[in-house]
Amino acid sequence: MPPTPSWPDIVRTHGPAVWRTIYRLLADEDDAAECYQEVFLEALKLSGTQKVDNWGGMLTTLAARRGVDRLRQRLARRQLHSTTNDVDAVSHRDRPPSDRAGEGELAQRLRNALCDLPPNQAEAFWLSTIEELSYAEIASRLSVTVDHVGVLLHRARARLRETLGQQLLEERSHP
Repeated sequence: MPPTPSWPDIVRTHGPAVWRTIYRLLADEDDAAECYQEVFLEALKLSGTQKVDNWGGMLTTLAARRGVDRLRQRLARRQLHSTTNDVDAVSHRDRPPSDRAGEGELAQRLRNALCDLPPNQAEAFWLSTIEELSYAEIASRLSVTVDHVGVLLHRARARLRETLGQQLLEERSHP
């Protein structure tokens, strides 16, 4: 059995994947930096209470979980400050339509829709669709069966289809 790696080794080895996961979810450097720190802090706490066999798996799963949590917090703040949304909408009109449309808009719609999913469905969807993990890898990371991953993904896709419509799902699945 190999020795437990040091924290600098863990961060150096897995930090880039954690950052990519978080940044793709949040698309905001400040939020991503805070979330990145939260992930490694949580991993440190978990490693004190349980043996970690797969650091990369645990860290990217925590990154997806904390990223979705951060999206939910962001959405709650927006709803609380709805007048700010009106100001933002007006200020964005000054930009050309080509800057406002396209992939950025779709990605933001997906982020918002993920906030409406139960956490385990959002995590499974993100790990499958964006991180491109297999059902078995997701099952291992979420501590559920492969069949349960299928159920989570089916339910997540159904809810996203309701929220976003079939067009968005088709556009996101064809890069």
